[in-house]
Amino acid sequence: MWLKTWGYPQSFPQPVCIQGFTFAVMYAFLKPLIFRIQPEKAHYLTMGLMSFVCRIPLVKSFLTRYYQVVDASLEVEVAGLRFPNRVGLAAGFDKDAQWLHEMKTLGFGFVEIGTLTPVGQEGNPKPRLFRLPKDQGVINRMGFNNGGVADAVGRLKQRPSNLIVGGNIGKNKVTPNEEALHDYVTCFDALHPHVDYFAVNVSSPNTPGLRALQDKGPLLKLLEAVIARNVAASPPRPVFLKIAPDLTDGQLDDMIALVQESGIDGIIATNTTIERSGLLTDADQVESMGAGGLSGAPVRKRSTEVIRYLHNASNGAFPIIGVGGICSAEDAQEKLDAGASLIQVYSGLIYAGPGLVKSINRALLKRNRH
Repeated sequence: MWLKTWGYPQSFPQPVCIQGFTFAVMYAFLKPLIFRIQPEKAHYLTMGLMSFVCRIPLVKSFLTRYYQVVDASLEVEVAGLRFPNRVGLAAGFDKDAQWLHEMKTLGFGFVEIGTLTPVGQEGNPKPRLFRLPKDQGVINRMGFNNGGVADAVGRLKQRPSNLIVGGNIGKNKVTPNEEALHDYVTCFDALHPHVDYFAVNVSSPNTPGLRALQDKGPLLKLLEAVIARNVAASPPRPVFLKIAPDLTDGQLDDMIALVQESGIDGIIATNTTIERSGLLTDADQVESMGAGGLSGAPVRKRSTEVIRYLHNASNGAFPIIGVGGICSAEDAQEKLDAGASLIQVYSGLIYAGPGLVKSINRALLKRNRH
Protein backbone atom coordinates (compact mmCIF):
# COMPACT_ATOMS: atom_id res chain seq x y z
CA MET A 1 0.00 0.00 0.00
CA TRP A 2 2.80 2.45 0.80
CA LEU A 3 4.08 2.04 -2.77
CA LYS A 4 0.67 3.10 -4.06
CA THR A 5 0.86 6.18 -1.86
CA TRP A 6 4.00 7.26 -3.68
CA GLY A 7 2.28 6.85 -7.04
CA TYR A 8 3.99 3.68 -8.28
CA PRO A 9 1.96 1.41 -10.57
CA GLN A 10 0.90 -1.88 -9.04
CA SER A 11 2.10 -3.58 -12.22
CA PHE A 12 5.73 -2.94 -11.21
CA PRO A 13 7.32 -5.87 -9.38
CA GLN A 14 7.88 -4.83 -5.78
CA PRO A 15 11.69 -5.12 -5.91
CA VAL A 16 11.73 -2.70 -8.83
CA CYS A 17 9.63 -0.22 -6.87
CA ILE A 18 11.86 -0.54 -3.84
CA GLN A 19 15.05 -0.05 -5.85
CA GLY A 20 13.63 2.93 -7.73
CA PHE A 21 12.16 4.42 -4.59
CA THR A 22 15.48 3.98 -2.79
CA PHE A 23 17.34 5.74 -5.61
CA ALA A 24 14.81 8.60 -5.63
CA VAL A 25 15.03 8.98 -1.85
CA MET A 26 18.82 8.84 -2.03
CA TYR A 27 18.82 11.72 -4.54
CA ALA A 28 16.40 13.74 -2.38
CA PHE A 29 18.66 13.15 0.63
CA LEU A 30 21.86 13.97 -1.24
CA LYS A 31 20.53 17.02 -3.10
CA PRO A 32 21.18 19.53 -0.26
CA LEU A 33 24.69 18.13 0.11
CA ILE A 34 25.29 18.20 -3.64
CA PHE A 35 24.17 21.83 -3.75
CA ARG A 36 26.95 22.68 -1.29
CA ILE A 37 29.51 21.49 -3.84
CA GLN A 38 30.66 23.67 -6.71
CA PRO A 39 28.25 22.82 -9.58
CA GLU A 40 30.80 21.49 -12.07
CA LYS A 41 32.36 19.20 -9.47
CA ALA A 42 28.89 18.09 -8.38
CA HIS A 43 28.02 17.20 -11.97
CA TYR A 44 30.92 14.79 -12.30
CA LEU A 45 30.42 13.45 -8.77
CA THR A 46 26.76 12.56 -9.32
CA MET A 47 27.42 11.05 -12.74
CA GLY A 48 30.31 9.08 -11.30
CA LEU A 49 27.92 7.70 -8.70
CA MET A 50 25.36 6.89 -11.39
CA SER A 51 28.00 5.11 -13.47
CA PHE A 52 29.11 3.07 -10.46
CA VAL A 53 25.54 2.03 -9.68
CA CYS A 54 24.89 1.07 -13.30
CA ARG A 55 27.93 -1.22 -13.32
CA ILE A 56 26.08 -3.48 -10.89
CA PRO A 57 24.00 -5.62 -13.30
CA LEU A 58 21.08 -6.37 -11.00
CA VAL A 59 20.76 -2.78 -9.81
CA LYS A 60 20.98 -1.46 -13.37
CA SER A 61 18.22 -3.85 -14.41
CA PHE A 62 16.00 -2.64 -11.57
CA LEU A 63 16.66 1.02 -12.39
CA THR A 64 15.99 0.46 -16.08
CA ARG A 65 12.64 -1.17 -15.38
CA TYR A 66 11.76 1.57 -12.91
CA TYR A 67 12.72 4.65 -14.91
CA GLN A 68 12.03 3.61 -18.50
CA VAL A 69 8.48 4.07 -19.78
CA VAL A 70 8.10 1.86 -22.84
CA ASP A 71 4.96 2.04 -24.93
CA ALA A 72 4.32 2.07 -28.67
CA SER A 73 2.16 5.19 -28.30
CA LEU A 74 5.19 7.17 -27.06
CA GLU A 75 7.16 6.45 -30.21
CA VAL A 76 7.36 9.22 -32.80
CA GLU A 77 8.98 9.65 -36.20
CA VAL A 78 10.81 12.93 -36.73
CA ALA A 79 13.07 13.76 -39.70
CA GLY A 80 13.01 10.13 -40.73
CA LEU A 81 14.16 8.83 -37.35
CA ARG A 82 12.03 6.66 -35.07
CA PHE A 83 12.36 7.91 -31.48
CA PRO A 84 11.37 5.61 -28.56
CA ASN A 85 9.90 8.69 -26.86
CA ARG A 86 9.96 12.46 -27.26
CA VAL A 87 12.24 13.27 -24.30
CA GLY A 88 15.92 13.89 -24.99
CA LEU A 89 18.98 15.09 -23.11
CA ALA A 90 20.17 18.47 -24.33
CA ALA A 91 23.76 19.05 -25.42
CA GLY A 92 26.18 20.15 -22.73
CA PHE A 93 25.32 17.52 -20.16
CA ASP A 94 27.22 14.65 -21.78
CA LYS A 95 29.75 16.52 -23.88
CA ASP A 96 32.05 13.58 -24.55
CA ALA A 97 29.58 10.68 -24.90
CA GLN A 98 30.60 9.32 -21.49
CA TRP A 99 27.17 8.47 -20.09
CA LEU A 100 25.00 7.18 -22.93
CA HIS A 101 24.23 3.90 -21.18
CA GLU A 102 23.32 5.71 -17.96
CA MET A 103 21.02 8.12 -19.80
CA LYS A 104 19.24 5.26 -21.50
CA THR A 105 18.73 3.69 -18.06
CA LEU A 106 17.01 6.90 -16.93
CA GLY A 107 14.52 6.61 -19.79
CA PHE A 108 15.74 9.14 -22.35
CA GLY A 109 14.60 8.52 -25.91
CA PHE A 110 17.60 10.33 -27.31
CA VAL A 111 20.80 12.04 -26.19
CA GLU A 112 22.61 14.91 -27.85
CA ILE A 113 26.33 14.82 -27.14
CA GLY A 114 28.70 17.79 -27.41
CA THR A 115 29.26 20.49 -28.24
CA LEU A 116 32.27 18.79 -29.83
CA THR A 117 35.15 20.58 -31.53
CA PRO A 118 37.87 19.18 -33.81
CA VAL A 119 40.55 19.51 -31.13
CA GLY A 120 40.00 19.06 -27.41
CA GLN A 121 39.98 22.27 -25.38
CA GLU A 122 39.75 23.21 -21.71
CA GLY A 123 37.06 25.82 -22.15
CA ASN A 124 36.82 28.98 -20.08
CA PRO A 125 38.50 29.46 -16.68
CA LYS A 126 36.75 28.03 -13.61
CA PRO A 127 34.42 28.65 -11.88
CA ARG A 128 32.15 28.75 -14.92
CA LEU A 129 28.92 27.09 -13.78
CA PHE A 130 26.54 28.66 -11.24
CA ARG A 131 23.18 27.67 -9.74
CA LEU A 132 20.30 30.07 -9.12
CA PRO A 133 18.09 27.95 -6.82
CA LYS A 134 15.52 30.71 -6.24
CA ASP A 135 14.93 30.80 -9.99
CA GLN A 136 15.57 27.13 -10.77
CA GLY A 137 18.15 28.45 -13.19
CA VAL A 138 21.76 27.91 -14.15
CA ILE A 139 24.37 30.29 -15.57
CA ASN A 140 27.23 28.74 -17.50
CA ARG A 141 30.18 29.97 -19.52
CA MET A 142 31.77 26.58 -20.13
CA GLY A 143 33.21 27.55 -23.51
CA PHE A 144 32.85 24.25 -25.40
CA ASN A 145 35.10 22.31 -23.02
CA ASN A 146 35.47 18.81 -24.48
CA GLY A 147 38.03 16.14 -25.25
CA GLY A 148 37.80 16.57 -29.01
CA VAL A 149 35.77 14.73 -31.61
CA ALA A 150 38.15 11.75 -31.98
CA ASP A 151 37.90 11.04 -28.25
CA ALA A 152 34.10 10.95 -28.43
CA VAL A 153 34.12 8.70 -31.49
CA GLY A 154 36.00 6.06 -29.50
CA ARG A 155 33.16 5.92 -26.98
CA LEU A 156 30.41 6.08 -29.58
CA LYS A 157 31.59 2.76 -30.97
CA GLN A 158 30.18 1.20 -27.78
CA ARG A 159 26.92 3.20 -27.75
CA PRO A 160 23.76 1.45 -26.51
CA SER A 161 21.17 0.12 -28.93
CA ASN A 162 17.69 1.66 -29.31
CA LEU A 163 18.93 5.09 -28.25
CA ILE A 164 18.99 7.92 -30.76
CA VAL A 165 22.26 9.87 -30.46
CA GLY A 166 22.77 13.35 -31.90
CA GLY A 167 26.08 15.08 -32.44
CA ASN A 168 26.25 18.77 -31.53
CA ILE A 169 29.16 20.35 -33.40
CA GLY A 170 30.99 23.66 -33.06
CA LYS A 171 34.29 25.39 -33.66
CA ASN A 172 37.41 25.66 -31.54
CA LYS A 173 37.85 28.92 -29.66
CA VAL A 174 41.08 29.72 -31.49
CA THR A 175 39.51 29.22 -34.91
CA PRO A 176 38.53 32.55 -36.49
CA ASN A 177 35.01 32.82 -37.87
CA GLU A 178 36.36 32.99 -41.41
CA GLU A 179 37.69 29.45 -40.96
CA ALA A 180 34.82 28.09 -38.85
CA LEU A 181 33.41 26.11 -41.75
CA HIS A 182 36.47 23.84 -41.66
CA ASP A 183 35.87 22.98 -37.99
CA TYR A 184 32.21 22.12 -38.52
CA VAL A 185 32.96 19.94 -41.53
CA THR A 186 35.79 18.18 -39.67
CA CYS A 187 33.44 17.28 -36.81
CA PHE A 188 30.72 16.25 -39.24
CA ASP A 189 32.99 13.85 -41.11
CA ALA A 190 34.31 12.24 -37.92
CA LEU A 191 30.90 11.79 -36.31
CA HIS A 192 28.82 10.83 -39.34
CA PRO A 193 29.26 7.03 -39.03
CA HIS A 194 28.48 7.11 -35.31
CA VAL A 195 25.51 9.46 -34.69
CA ASP A 196 21.93 9.59 -35.93
CA TYR A 197 21.53 13.34 -36.42
CA PHE A 198 23.53 16.56 -36.22
CA ALA A 199 23.01 19.85 -34.40
CA VAL A 200 24.96 22.81 -35.78
CA ASN A 201 25.65 25.09 -32.82
CA VAL A 202 26.22 28.74 -33.66
CA SER A 203 24.26 30.10 -30.70
CA SER A 204 26.38 29.58 -27.59
CA PRO A 205 27.19 32.93 -25.93
CA ASN A 206 30.37 31.50 -24.41
CA THR A 207 32.67 31.30 -27.44
CA PRO A 208 33.77 34.79 -28.54
CA GLY A 209 32.20 35.83 -31.84
CA LEU A 210 30.29 32.58 -32.35
CA ARG A 211 26.84 34.18 -32.44
CA ALA A 212 27.97 36.36 -35.35
CA LEU A 213 27.65 33.16 -37.39
CA GLN A 214 23.88 33.41 -36.90
CA ASP A 215 23.80 36.25 -39.43
CA LYS A 216 22.05 34.97 -42.53
CA GLY A 217 24.96 35.26 -44.98
CA PRO A 218 27.68 33.42 -43.02
CA LEU A 219 25.16 30.91 -41.67
CA LEU A 220 23.81 29.99 -45.10
CA LYS A 221 27.35 29.39 -46.34
CA LEU A 222 28.10 27.19 -43.35
CA LEU A 223 24.89 25.18 -43.60
CA GLU A 224 25.25 24.66 -47.33
CA ALA A 225 28.75 23.24 -46.77
CA VAL A 226 27.45 20.84 -44.11
CA ILE A 227 24.52 19.79 -46.29
CA ALA A 228 26.80 19.21 -49.29
CA ARG A 229 28.89 16.92 -47.10
CA ASN A 230 25.74 15.23 -45.84
CA VAL A 231 24.36 14.59 -49.33
CA ALA A 232 27.65 12.97 -50.31
CA ALA A 233 27.62 10.75 -47.22
CA SER A 234 25.81 7.44 -46.99
CA PRO A 235 23.32 7.48 -45.47
CA PRO A 236 22.64 11.20 -45.00
CA ARG A 237 21.76 12.26 -41.45
CA PRO A 238 19.13 14.80 -40.37
CA VAL A 239 20.72 18.19 -39.67
CA PHE A 240 19.27 20.68 -37.18
CA LEU A 241 20.32 24.24 -36.42
CA LYS A 242 20.45 25.31 -32.76
CA ILE A 243 19.47 28.95 -32.28
CA ALA A 244 19.50 31.48 -29.44
CA PRO A 245 16.37 32.71 -27.65
CA ASP A 246 17.55 36.31 -28.03
CA LEU A 247 16.76 36.60 -31.75
CA THR A 248 14.24 39.18 -32.97
CA ASP A 249 11.19 38.19 -35.01
CA GLY A 250 12.99 39.41 -38.11
CA GLN A 251 15.95 37.16 -37.34
CA LEU A 252 13.58 34.26 -36.71
CA ASP A 253 12.10 34.90 -40.16
CA ASP A 254 15.65 34.61 -41.50
CA MET A 255 16.01 31.26 -39.74
CA ILE A 256 12.84 29.99 -41.41
CA ALA A 257 14.15 31.11 -44.78
CA LEU A 258 17.50 29.43 -44.05
CA VAL A 259 15.82 26.08 -43.40
CA GLN A 260 14.21 26.29 -46.83
CA GLU A 261 17.26 27.62 -48.68
CA SER A 262 19.89 25.38 -47.10
CA GLY A 263 17.94 22.13 -47.00
CA ILE A 264 18.48 21.42 -43.30
CA ASP A 265 15.84 19.37 -41.54
CA GLY A 266 14.81 21.56 -38.62
CA ILE A 267 15.64 23.83 -35.70
CA ILE A 268 16.52 23.32 -32.05
CA ALA A 269 14.99 26.16 -30.04
CA THR A 270 16.58 27.36 -27.89
CA ASN A 271 20.07 27.71 -26.46
CA THR A 272 20.78 29.74 -23.31
CA THR A 273 19.98 33.45 -23.02
CA ILE A 274 22.17 36.43 -22.16
CA GLU A 275 19.13 38.14 -20.58
CA ARG A 276 19.01 38.58 -16.80
CA SER A 277 15.65 40.33 -16.33
CA GLY A 278 12.98 39.13 -13.91
CA LEU A 279 15.22 36.99 -11.72
CA LEU A 280 14.46 36.40 -8.04
CA THR A 281 18.13 35.95 -7.20
CA ASP A 282 19.74 39.10 -5.81
CA ALA A 283 21.04 41.28 -8.65
CA ASP A 284 24.46 41.75 -7.02
CA GLN A 285 24.82 37.99 -6.66
CA VAL A 286 23.91 37.47 -10.32
CA GLU A 287 26.37 40.16 -11.38
CA SER A 288 29.12 38.52 -9.35
CA MET A 289 28.65 35.34 -11.38
CA GLY A 290 29.71 37.21 -14.49
CA ALA A 291 28.98 36.55 -18.13
CA GLY A 292 27.41 33.37 -19.47
CA GLY A 293 24.24 31.81 -20.76
CA LEU A 294 21.22 31.53 -18.49
CA SER A 295 19.19 28.31 -18.69
CA GLY A 296 16.46 26.64 -16.69
CA ALA A 297 13.09 28.03 -15.65
CA PRO A 298 13.94 31.69 -16.44
CA VAL A 299 14.24 30.91 -20.17
CA ARG A 300 11.10 28.74 -20.36
CA LYS A 301 8.68 31.43 -21.50
CA ARG A 302 10.94 32.94 -24.17
CA SER A 303 11.93 29.53 -25.50
CA THR A 304 8.27 28.60 -25.89
CA GLU A 305 7.56 31.93 -27.63
CA VAL A 306 10.32 31.21 -30.15
CA ILE A 307 8.98 27.71 -30.80
CA ARG A 308 5.45 29.02 -31.32
CA TYR A 309 6.64 31.79 -33.65
CA LEU A 310 8.71 29.41 -35.78
CA HIS A 311 5.90 26.87 -35.97
CA ASN A 312 3.19 29.37 -36.83
CA ALA A 313 5.23 31.52 -39.22
CA SER A 314 6.42 28.45 -41.14
CA ASN A 315 3.02 26.70 -41.04
CA GLY A 316 4.72 23.77 -39.37
CA ALA A 317 7.00 23.24 -42.37
CA PHE A 318 9.82 21.63 -40.37
CA PRO A 319 10.32 19.84 -37.05
CA ILE A 320 11.38 21.79 -33.97
CA ILE A 321 13.19 20.33 -30.97
CA GLY A 322 12.07 22.37 -27.97
CA VAL A 323 14.49 23.02 -25.14
CA GLY A 324 14.63 25.63 -22.41
CA GLY A 325 13.24 25.62 -18.89
CA ILE A 326 11.54 22.22 -18.87
CA CYS A 327 11.32 21.37 -15.18
CA SER A 328 8.05 19.39 -15.16
CA ALA A 329 5.65 17.41 -17.33
CA GLU A 330 3.54 20.56 -17.69
CA ASP A 331 6.53 22.48 -19.06
CA ALA A 332 7.16 19.70 -21.56
CA GLN A 333 3.57 19.72 -22.73
CA GLU A 334 3.72 23.50 -23.15
CA LYS A 335 6.59 23.08 -25.63
CA LEU A 336 4.76 20.36 -27.55
CA ASP A 337 1.57 22.42 -27.67
CA ALA A 338 3.58 25.36 -29.06
CA GLY A 339 4.73 23.22 -31.98
CA ALA A 340 7.75 21.21 -30.84
CA SER A 341 8.01 17.65 -32.16
CA LEU A 342 10.59 16.61 -29.56
CA ILE A 343 11.86 18.13 -26.32
CA GLN A 344 15.16 18.19 -24.45
CA VAL A 345 15.97 18.72 -20.78
CA TYR A 346 19.14 19.65 -18.91
CA SER A 347 18.88 22.23 -16.11
CA GLY A 348 15.55 20.75 -15.03
CA LEU A 349 17.36 17.54 -14.06
CA ILE A 350 19.41 19.49 -11.54
CA TYR A 351 16.33 20.66 -9.67
CA ALA A 352 13.75 17.94 -10.38
CA GLY A 353 16.11 14.98 -10.15
CA PRO A 354 16.44 11.77 -12.20
CA GLY A 355 12.70 11.07 -12.16
CA LEU A 356 11.95 14.02 -14.48
CA VAL A 357 12.10 11.99 -17.69
CA LYS A 358 9.83 9.33 -16.27
CA SER A 359 7.28 11.87 -15.04
CA ILE A 360 7.16 13.50 -18.49
CA ASN A 361 6.78 10.21 -20.32
CA ARG A 362 4.09 8.98 -17.94
CA ALA A 363 2.15 12.22 -18.42
CA LEU A 364 2.46 11.91 -22.21
CA LEU A 365 1.35 8.27 -22.02
CA LYS A 366 -1.67 9.22 -19.93
CA ARG A 367 -2.56 11.94 -22.42
CA ASN A 368 -2.22 9.50 -25.32
CA ARG A 369 -4.64 7.10 -23.69
CA HIS A 370 -7.37 9.67 -23.25
